[in-house]
Amino acid sequence: MGPQPKVEFLWWEGCPSHQRALAELRQAMDDLGLDSGTVEVLHVATEGTAERERFPGSPTIRIDGRDLQPTDEPAGLTCRVYRLRDGRASPTPDPADLRDALAIAIREEVSDA
Repeated sequence: MGPQPKVEFLWWEGCPSHQRALAELRQAMDDLGLDSGTVEVLHVATEGTAERERFPGSPTIRIDGRDLQPTDEPAGLTCRVYRLRDGRASPTPDPADLRDALAIAIREEVSDA
């Protein structure tokens, strides 16, 4: 296995799409030859944790500390809305955005090595 970016998956139990989003994240990692078992999964259960983690809603995916789709939404226990590449709203990120962000992180890990 080559360079492995740090991947974090933050979720809130009130969000019905978190399982699908985690499965899509792991699939994207597998597709790129990354170890999907290294995803750091964090259950955000309180408003305090949401504030501390700067959690704009569930699901949130961070790759090397960067939010997959940065937002100005305040931290809190809520479901997140993503924009797909075609402009539609979605409860999960666009799979192409996932793959692209992971591929960029891999390239950055290689150039830093």
